Amino acid sequence: MRPPVDYFTDAVLRAPTIGSMLMCLAASLVGVVVFLRRESLLGESLSHAAYPGVIIGVLIVAAIGGLSTGALTIAACVLTGAFITSYLGLCCINGLQRWCRIHADSALCFVLATFMGIGLTTASHVQFTHAALYRQAEAYLFGQAATMIDTHIYMYASLVAATVLTILALYKELQTVTFDREYATTTGINVQRMDIALFTLVVLAVVLGLRSVGVVLMSAMLIAPPTAARQLTNRLPVMFLISGAIGLFAGFCGNYLSVELSDYFEAQNPGLRLALPTGPMIVVVAASVSILALLFSAERGLVRRLLRAARFRYQCICENILKSLWRFGPKHAATLDELAKYQSVSRLYLRLVIVRLTAYGWVVRLRDGRYRLNRDGRRRAAHIVRLHRLWEVYLADHLGLGIERVHRNAEEMEHIITPELEERLTGLLADPKEDPHHQPIPPKQEL
Repeated sequence: MRPPVDYFTDAVLRAPTIGSMLMCLAASLVGVVVFLRRESLLGESLSHAAYPGVIIGVLIVAAIGGLSTGALTIAACVLTGAFITSYLGLCCINGLQRWCRIHADSALCFVLATFMGIGLTTASHVQFTHAALYRQAEAYLFGQAATMIDTHIYMYASLVAATVLTILALYKELQTVTFDREYATTTGINVQRMDIALFTLVVLAVVLGLRSVGVVLMSAMLIAPPTAARQLTNRLPVMFLISGAIGLFAGFCGNYLSVELSDYFEAQNPGLRLALPTGPMIVVVAASVSILALLFSAERGLVRRLLRAARFRYQCICENILKSLWRFGPKHAATLDELAKYQSVSRLYLRLVIVRLTAYGWVVRLRDGRYRLNRDGRRRAAHIVRLHRLWEVYLADHLGLGIERVHRNAEEMEHIITPELEERLTGLLADPKEDPHHQPIPPKQEL
């Protein structure tokens, strides 16, 4: 296994690694604005729209001399054709939305399918008439980062520089246009110019990124890093930094894993020729980071939200059990079956919650297996009942709802009323003594 530093110094590994990292950095920075503008499908459409240009570039190369023209000329023709058709696709998307009143999603999908269909139809002819050139064009369909040279480093460095300088120079305008286009117009910002600047960067990032990850996967590099970054911050400058860092990380790890895992599998199974392409591995790494962020981020992570929901549900069950025992009265001890009638949970979960309430010191388990509130439990249960009935009074007397409609809402609100809200309700309702059903409200001084 090679040390990571070899990927920046080795003559063979240096260009694919640094070139891919720079490409991913540029794509992830541009992708932040695309993601925030909710135009995530734009990168997918433009990358597919570039494919006919790739084939047209091949035909131009064939017309001016074929493979003898040199690798740089071939790359220049192919990328120029890709840029032209990609920008043409962008114009078609805007035209369909503006003049034909077609929804954005429909316009994006139409351009994606149409241009890709034209590209594949043309490619089916070129693969027989110019087979050698067509094989080189395939690198732009699926990506071929492993064959990069040092020239690609300078190309991607120029793209990164153009992207960073544009974002820094137009940061305030881009921020305003991204979050509030109408306000941007009223402040005198040329919204159309901002759109042109952004879309030009998107087209450049897509076209130049085809060499690394290909037409099929390029859109993932526009969206995956910003998706992960959005889960980790609410600030736009920080989001740019995190997204760029994720792009760099994905570019390096994609190259590293592609080489190391391929060598490992070959060493373990000499007869099995298993190669992991660099472009797809870059996308896999970026997607994995996004999935981890979506699952485990501190504020928006799915796991965190599920834990919060489970904790709140547990709190509601605890308070409902205390309230049920309170309603049975101080002299009545309830069985597990009696409590289960009022709870929509399994008996096992109910038993576990009661064990926890006993450990908290709110519930006492008698020798015959029944349960009863102790003094602290009755005080806490009475407070829950007070919140419930205060809210009923508020709904009935202050909002004018019928008494038959207040109970269900109060069942939900009793679990989330804060002490501050309780104080405001008490003052607003003049500390009522009965709820709308003429049931006494436990006084606060006794709680």
